[in-house]
Amino acid sequence: MATKPTHPEGRVDVTEPTAAAACCPDDSVYCGRCDLLVGLAGLHVIAVEYDGDVGLLTVRVESPREPMGCLTCGVVVGSHGRRDVTLVDAPCFDRPVKLVWRKRTWRCEEPSCPTKVFTEQDPEVAAPRALLTTRACWWAVNQIRREHASISGIARQLGTTWNTVWTSIEPLLQEMADDETRFAGVKRLGVDEHVWHHVSEFPIEDGGRGPKQLTGMVDLTPDPESGKPRARLLDLVPGRSGKAYSDWLDERGEGFKNGVEVATLDPFHGYKNAIDDQLEDATAVLDAFHVVKLGTQAVDEVRRRVQQEIHGHRGRKHDPLYGIRTILRCGAEKLTDRQRARLDRAIAVDERHDEVLVAWLCAQKLRSAYKATSPLEGRRIAEDLIRSLLTCPIPEMKRLGKTLKQWREAFLAYFDTGRANNGGTEAINGLIELHRRVARGFRNREHYRLRMLLIGGGLNHPHLR
Repeated sequence: MATKPTHPEGRVDVTEPTAAAACCPDDSVYCGRCDLLVGLAGLHVIAVEYDGDVGLLTVRVESPREPMGCLTCGVVVGSHGRRDVTLVDAPCFDRPVKLVWRKRTWRCEEPSCPTKVFTEQDPEVAAPRALLTTRACWWAVNQIRREHASISGIARQLGTTWNTVWTSIEPLLQEMADDETRFAGVKRLGVDEHVWHHVSEFPIEDGGRGPKQLTGMVDLTPDPESGKPRARLLDLVPGRSGKAYSDWLDERGEGFKNGVEVATLDPFHGYKNAIDDQLEDATAVLDAFHVVKLGTQAVDEVRRRVQQEIHGHRGRKHDPLYGIRTILRCGAEKLTDRQRARLDRAIAVDERHDEVLVAWLCAQKLRSAYKATSPLEGRRIAEDLIRSLLTCPIPEMKRLGKTLKQWREAFLAYFDTGRANNGGTEAINGLIELHRRVARGFRNREHYRLRMLLIGGGLNHPHLR
């Protein structure tokens, strides 16, 4: 039935009946419009109440009287009355909603049947002994995933507590995380680490949070239609080591490892050793961003060294090299005419500054390898650069050349694998950083893992949007 409009103090307004009220001449008749609005299949709305003091909407529902058979023996059972079960439902009209479900109970009169009394259940409405309705749980999960909402914010919208929300959705997240089918079809695998907390590293068993760093595995398999990487977080494991990565690959099994064709990584030998040991058929690719970063760092080291040799102190406001420090970190193609003029003036101040210019030009050549129009041309530039850096008189650039030679295969593999890179992994790390800020940090690593798998696209379910 539909309720008549009420005043804020709760007094019924009889002067202007609602349109729905005209369809409900008898309290014994269920209102189809109310049922449609609430949208619970098999349940009918019998009352709607609004508490203006707390802004809470309460909807009472029940199922119709129908014959019921015993769940154990199948004998038709007799009614044993109804009992009210109060659930938190998804918010409606910008108000929290409570659902009062008048559940039917039955008694089996069959003497030999072990089942005596049982209660009406409907998992589409709510799980047994649940505090939230099923749709409220999935509404909360989708709010986290799509709207980057915090658990506290969701709890406020639902009119309940943080613990109620999390204990209701955690089993759903855990069930999805335990589903091994989400690892199927991975052809390109990215790996990177990030810091998930900044406190002490006491073991979890001693009340601590464990290692500060976690290793994240990301599915970078290109989409068949667009060709762009999926960038889907697969898992987070404690620590930053080759063992952590290797153990995780072992857990996935031979089928998963045989399917991986390309593995991207940053210049960390632990990850490279794990790839060589566990992914024998995969091609390791050194991430382009980290390679360019190595070149930029080498230029900065040259600048600081020359600054000390000439002036005997660190860079100061009016020092020529200190004034162009940000320009030296930019790509040549991005410099404005004014910035290029500043660069030329600073280099011309002292002939010893030529060393900085040479280092900068080497770094630009490294950039140009990645920006080449064809992979073949990029590979040629990269090979020439390795040879030239190894004979460079500037110690920092020579050291860069040795690093690139050491990583030669993984460095050049970029040009043989369709420009595979770890960009999608860095994008996932950006999402992780966002949600850690939204949550104001995490204390429980498993909660952290489940939250990040959800927002990182690592969980699959028909209810996820």
